[in-house]
Amino acid sequence: MNAGIYYILAFLIGIGLSVQVGLNTQLRTALGSPIMAAIISFIVGTLLLIIYALIFERDSFNSLSGLRTVSWYKCAGGLMGAFYIAGIILLAPRIGVTSITALVVGGQLLFALLLDHYGLFDFAQYPINSLRILGACLLMVGVMLILRN
Repeated sequence: MNAGIYYILAFLIGIGLSVQVGLNTQLRTALGSPIMAAIISFIVGTLLLIIYALIFERDSFNSLSGLRTVSWYKCAGGLMGAFYIAGIILLAPRIGVTSITALVVGGQLLFALLLDHYGLFDFAQYPINSLRILGACLLMVGVMLILRN
C-alpha cells in the first residue's frame, strides 16, 4: 500500500480524536459524571472491537492463550487510554479542545522523539537530528502561540 495512505489515515485519526473530545464532553454533561462518561466510551469502543474481531478476525481470539505469558506492564496501554479519555473529559470544559490538543500533541511529539531515538518498546531507531529538533521546536512554538489565546 502507498505510504501516502498511511499519512492520510493518521491525519484522519487526529480529526477523530478532536471529535472524540467533543462527544465525550457532551456525554459527561448528559451523565453528570466524567468517570461514567469515560466508562461508557470504553464500553462502546470495546464492543465495536469485539464485533469487528468476530466478523473479520475470528482467528485472533486464539492469540488470547498467550496472554498468560505476557508481562503485566505490556497491558498498561489500557491504563494510558483510560487516563487520556478521563483526562480530556475533565479538561475540555476548562481549557478547550484546542489547548488540550496542542498540549497532547506537544507531549506526544517530545516523548516520541525519545522513543524513536532510543528504540524503546522495540521500535525501530530513528536518531534525533537537527531537522527533527527544529520541527519539534517549531511545533512547540505553535503550542505556545495557541495557548496564549
